[in-house]
Amino acid sequence: MRKKELYQHVIDYFEKAMPVAETELHYSNPFELLVAVILSAQCTDKRVNQITPPLFRDFPSPELMAAATPEVIFGYIRSVSYPNNKAKHLCGMAQMLVRDFHSEVPGTLEDLVKLPGVGRKTANVIQSVIFNKAAMAVDTHVFRVSHRIGLVPKSCTTPLATEKQLMKYLPEEIIPKAHHWLILHGRYVCTARKPLCESCGLNGICKESLKNQ
Repeated sequence: MRKKELYQHVIDYFEKAMPVAETELHYSNPFELLVAVILSAQCTDKRVNQITPPLFRDFPSPELMAAATPEVIFGYIRSVSYPNNKAKHLCGMAQMLVRDFHSEVPGTLEDLVKLPGVGRKTANVIQSVIFNKAAMAVDTHVFRVSHRIGLVPKSCTTPLATEKQLMKYLPEEIIPKAHHWLILHGRYVCTARKPLCESCGLNGICKESLKNQ
Protein backbone atom coordinates (compact mmCIF):
# COMPACT_ATOMS: atom_id res chain seq x y z
CA MET A 1 0.00 0.00 0.00
CA ARG A 2 1.34 3.40 -0.96
CA LYS A 3 1.98 5.99 1.72
CA LYS A 4 -0.90 8.28 0.77
CA GLU A 5 -3.30 5.33 0.63
CA LEU A 6 -2.21 4.19 4.08
CA TYR A 7 -2.73 7.64 5.52
CA GLN A 8 -6.18 7.86 3.95
CA HIS A 9 -7.16 4.46 5.37
CA VAL A 10 -6.00 5.54 8.83
CA ILE A 11 -7.83 8.87 8.60
CA ASP A 12 -11.04 7.20 7.41
CA TYR A 13 -10.86 4.69 10.26
CA PHE A 14 -10.35 7.27 12.98
CA GLU A 15 -13.00 9.61 11.58
CA LYS A 16 -15.54 6.81 12.11
CA ALA A 17 -14.12 5.18 15.24
CA MET A 18 -13.17 8.37 17.07
CA PRO A 19 -15.14 11.33 15.65
CA VAL A 20 -14.52 13.30 18.85
CA ALA A 21 -10.91 13.26 19.98
CA GLU A 22 -9.80 15.65 22.71
CA THR A 23 -7.21 15.95 25.43
CA GLU A 24 -8.02 14.03 28.60
CA LEU A 25 -6.43 16.71 30.77
CA HIS A 26 -8.96 18.76 32.73
CA TYR A 27 -8.77 22.53 32.30
CA SER A 28 -11.01 25.55 31.94
CA ASN A 29 -8.69 28.13 30.37
CA PRO A 30 -5.35 28.32 28.51
CA PHE A 31 -3.34 28.94 31.68
CA GLU A 32 -4.73 25.83 33.35
CA LEU A 33 -3.98 23.70 30.29
CA LEU A 34 -0.42 25.00 30.18
CA VAL A 35 0.04 24.07 33.84
CA ALA A 36 -1.49 20.63 33.27
CA VAL A 37 0.65 19.87 30.23
CA ILE A 38 3.83 20.85 32.07
CA LEU A 39 2.80 18.53 34.91
CA SER A 40 1.97 15.69 32.49
CA ALA A 41 5.55 15.24 31.29
CA GLN A 42 6.46 11.60 32.06
CA CYS A 43 3.29 11.36 34.12
CA THR A 44 -0.21 10.11 33.40
CA ASP A 45 -3.10 12.44 32.64
CA LYS A 46 -5.08 10.60 35.32
CA ARG A 47 -2.57 11.54 38.00
CA VAL A 48 -2.41 15.14 36.81
CA ASN A 49 -6.19 15.43 36.90
CA GLN A 50 -6.17 14.19 40.47
CA ILE A 51 -3.82 16.87 41.75
CA THR A 52 -4.77 19.94 39.71
CA PRO A 53 -8.17 20.86 41.25
CA PRO A 54 -6.69 22.29 44.49
CA LEU A 55 -3.80 23.81 42.54
CA PHE A 56 -6.18 25.58 40.16
CA ARG A 57 -8.41 26.62 43.07
CA ASP A 58 -5.61 28.33 44.99
CA PHE A 59 -3.59 29.59 42.00
CA PRO A 60 -6.18 30.40 39.31
CA SER A 61 -4.08 33.04 37.57
CA PRO A 62 -0.47 33.60 36.48
CA GLU A 63 -0.22 36.47 38.97
CA LEU A 64 -1.07 34.28 41.96
CA MET A 65 1.21 31.45 40.87
CA ALA A 66 4.01 33.89 40.12
CA ALA A 67 3.79 35.17 43.70
CA ALA A 68 4.14 31.67 45.13
CA THR A 69 7.38 29.83 45.84
CA PRO A 70 8.44 26.47 44.41
CA GLU A 71 8.25 25.06 47.93
CA VAL A 72 4.58 26.00 48.19
CA ILE A 73 3.74 24.66 44.73
CA PHE A 74 5.60 21.44 45.54
CA GLY A 75 3.09 20.72 48.29
CA TYR A 76 0.32 20.57 45.70
CA ILE A 77 2.14 18.47 43.10
CA ARG A 78 4.30 16.14 45.19
CA SER A 79 2.69 13.00 43.74
CA VAL A 80 3.60 13.73 40.10
CA SER A 81 6.92 12.75 38.54
CA TYR A 82 9.82 15.14 39.17
CA PRO A 83 7.83 17.47 41.45
CA ASN A 84 10.82 19.58 42.48
CA ASN A 85 11.70 20.55 38.93
CA LYS A 86 8.08 21.01 37.92
CA ALA A 87 7.40 23.28 40.91
CA LYS A 88 10.30 25.49 39.83
CA HIS A 89 9.10 25.43 36.22
CA LEU A 90 5.54 26.41 37.15
CA CYS A 91 6.69 29.38 39.22
CA GLY A 92 9.12 30.49 36.53
CA MET A 93 6.54 30.02 33.79
CA ALA A 94 3.96 32.11 35.66
CA GLN A 95 6.48 34.84 36.36
CA MET A 96 7.44 35.04 32.68
CA LEU A 97 3.79 35.15 31.61
CA VAL A 98 3.21 38.11 33.92
CA ARG A 99 6.44 39.88 33.04
CA ASP A 100 6.70 39.29 29.30
CA PHE A 101 3.26 38.29 28.00
CA HIS A 102 0.73 40.41 29.92
CA SER A 103 -0.36 37.26 31.80
CA GLU A 104 -1.62 35.69 28.56
CA VAL A 105 -0.52 32.32 27.20
CA PRO A 106 1.26 33.04 23.89
CA GLY A 107 0.21 31.26 20.73
CA THR A 108 3.46 30.80 18.82
CA LEU A 109 6.05 28.07 19.12
CA GLU A 110 8.81 30.65 19.41
CA ASP A 111 7.22 32.35 22.41
CA LEU A 112 5.95 29.21 24.11
CA VAL A 113 9.34 27.48 24.22
CA LYS A 114 10.76 30.49 26.06
CA LEU A 115 8.67 29.53 29.07
CA PRO A 116 10.31 27.37 31.76
CA GLY A 117 9.18 23.76 31.53
CA VAL A 118 7.90 24.16 27.96
CA GLY A 119 9.60 22.24 25.19
CA ARG A 120 8.51 21.71 21.61
CA LYS A 121 6.03 18.95 22.50
CA THR A 122 4.28 21.03 25.17
CA ALA A 123 4.24 24.06 22.90
CA ASN A 124 2.65 22.04 20.11
CA VAL A 125 -0.06 20.77 22.47
CA ILE A 126 -0.94 24.35 23.43
CA GLN A 127 -0.93 25.51 19.81
CA SER A 128 -3.13 22.60 18.77
CA VAL A 129 -5.63 22.49 21.64
CA ILE A 130 -5.98 26.17 22.50
CA PHE A 131 -5.32 27.85 19.18
CA ASN A 132 -6.41 25.01 16.83
CA LYS A 133 -3.19 25.31 14.87
CA ALA A 134 -1.75 22.56 12.70
CA ALA A 135 0.81 21.48 15.29
CA MET A 136 1.70 17.84 15.94
CA ALA A 137 2.95 17.06 19.44
CA VAL A 138 4.90 13.81 19.39
CA ASP A 139 4.83 12.05 22.74
CA THR A 140 5.66 8.40 23.40
CA HIS A 141 2.21 7.26 22.21
CA VAL A 142 2.33 9.20 18.94
CA PHE A 143 5.88 8.04 18.29
CA ARG A 144 5.07 4.38 18.95
CA VAL A 145 1.76 4.25 17.08
CA SER A 146 2.94 6.11 14.00
CA HIS A 147 5.91 3.76 13.67
CA ARG A 148 3.90 0.59 14.28
CA ILE A 149 1.24 1.48 11.76
CA GLY A 150 3.88 2.45 9.23
CA LEU A 151 2.96 6.11 8.94
CA VAL A 152 6.61 6.99 9.42
CA PRO A 153 9.70 5.01 8.41
CA LYS A 154 12.24 3.51 10.80
CA SER A 155 14.63 6.28 9.80
CA CYS A 156 12.49 8.73 11.78
CA THR A 157 14.30 8.03 15.04
CA THR A 158 13.47 11.29 16.83
CA PRO A 159 10.23 13.02 17.82
CA LEU A 160 11.07 15.94 15.51
CA ALA A 161 11.64 13.70 12.49
CA THR A 162 8.39 11.88 13.27
CA GLU A 163 6.55 15.19 13.61
CA LYS A 164 7.81 16.41 10.23
CA GLN A 165 6.79 13.16 8.50
CA LEU A 166 3.29 13.23 9.96
CA MET A 167 2.89 16.91 9.08
CA LYS A 168 3.93 16.14 5.50
CA TYR A 169 1.17 13.61 4.86
CA LEU A 170 -1.71 14.63 7.15
CA PRO A 171 -4.14 17.25 5.80
CA GLU A 172 -3.54 20.47 7.72
CA GLU A 173 -7.13 20.86 8.87
CA ILE A 174 -7.19 17.52 10.72
CA ILE A 175 -3.76 17.68 12.36
CA PRO A 176 -5.11 18.94 15.74
CA LYS A 177 -7.56 16.01 15.86
CA ALA A 178 -5.06 13.51 14.45
CA HIS A 179 -2.72 14.30 17.33
CA HIS A 180 -5.38 13.06 19.77
CA TRP A 181 -6.30 10.09 17.59
CA LEU A 182 -2.77 8.74 17.83
CA ILE A 183 -2.42 9.49 21.54
CA LEU A 184 -5.71 7.84 22.51
CA HIS A 185 -5.11 4.87 20.21
CA GLY A 186 -1.72 4.36 21.84
CA ARG A 187 -3.13 4.77 25.32
CA TYR A 188 -6.02 2.32 25.00
CA VAL A 189 -5.45 0.03 22.00
CA CYS A 190 -1.90 0.08 20.64
CA THR A 191 -0.36 -0.10 24.10
CA ALA A 192 3.37 -0.42 24.62
CA ARG A 193 3.57 -3.91 26.11
CA LYS A 194 0.45 -5.72 24.90
CA PRO A 195 -1.18 -4.04 21.90
CA LEU A 196 -4.76 -5.19 21.37
CA CYS A 197 -4.27 -6.08 17.72
CA GLU A 198 -7.19 -8.52 17.60
CA SER A 199 -9.70 -5.80 18.43
CA CYS A 200 -8.01 -3.01 16.48
CA GLY A 201 -9.77 -1.68 13.43
CA LEU A 202 -6.42 -1.07 11.76
CA ASN A 203 -5.45 -4.74 11.97
CA GLY A 204 -4.74 -5.79 8.41
CA ILE A 205 -3.21 -2.55 7.20
CA CYS A 206 -0.99 -1.85 10.19
CA LYS A 207 2.64 -2.64 9.39
CA GLU A 208 3.25 -4.24 12.78
CA SER A 209 0.17 -6.49 12.66
CA LEU A 210 1.03 -7.66 9.13
CA LYS A 211 4.55 -8.51 10.25
CA ASN A 212 3.17 -10.75 13.00
CA GLN A 213 0.71 -12.64 10.83
